[in-house]
Amino acid sequence: MLENGPAVKVTIHLNRDTGAKKGFLVDDIFAFLRRSGIQGATMLQAYAGYGARRQPHTTGAGDVAGLHLPVIIYFTEQQQKVDVILDELLSMVTHGLVEAHPTTVLRNVSSSSKVIS
Repeated sequence: MLENGPAVKVTIHLNRDTGAKKGFLVDDIFAFLRRSGIQGATMLQAYAGYGARRQPHTTGAGDVAGLHLPVIIYFTEQQQKVDVILDELLSMVTHGLVEAHPTTVLRNVSSSSKVIS
């Protein structure tokens, strides 16, 4: 479990349709983070966006633009664990942006039972 205190939030900006050796890069990266023991990661697909070429991509577009939507994967982890996986993670990103910011974990709670109110 990620302990309270200093940590790093890593954010990876990709396109949903960026290819990899098998399938799509976002799926490969998400699986890599899980295999690497990252405590938790979130993948969000945007409604719309554009990149360096300023070409808009929106949900529901009838052409390739509708398939080329931005995706963000982010996770928060201790610096030591990020350092261990960073080189491999960066080598996987063939088209996109990876950023990291220092952060502080204030509370991390996990329970096997759900509270229903």
